[in-house]
Amino acid sequence: MNRHDAKIIAETITNDQLQQMFDTAKANITNWHVISLVNKGMTKGHAWNILASNFDVNANHHNLAKINMIREFGDYLPDSLKLKKTPKNIQTGKYIHHTDPKF
Repeated sequence: MNRHDAKIIAETITNDQLQQMFDTAKANITNWHVISLVNKGMTKGHAWNILASNFDVNANHHNLAKINMIREFGDYLPDSLKLKKTPKNIQTGKYIHHTDPKF
């Protein structure tokens, strides 16, 4: 997940929803040796140890920590929490007049 989407989701997500995300990620991730999205110098397993292994649902987590949690494991959020992708408006059929340069 990209940083911008994670920042928007982190403003409204609850700790219970984060815990559900971690539970889903724990059940579905099979290769913990993949490079982390948050820090390229560590693996996904190392990121888990930092961000999720001692997650406290009752604590008040800093917004930056939530952003990093969502960036790393946000693929395991329910579809209702993920942002909807809007297609880019690509205008086809327009002709731009071109003239070759005169040297």
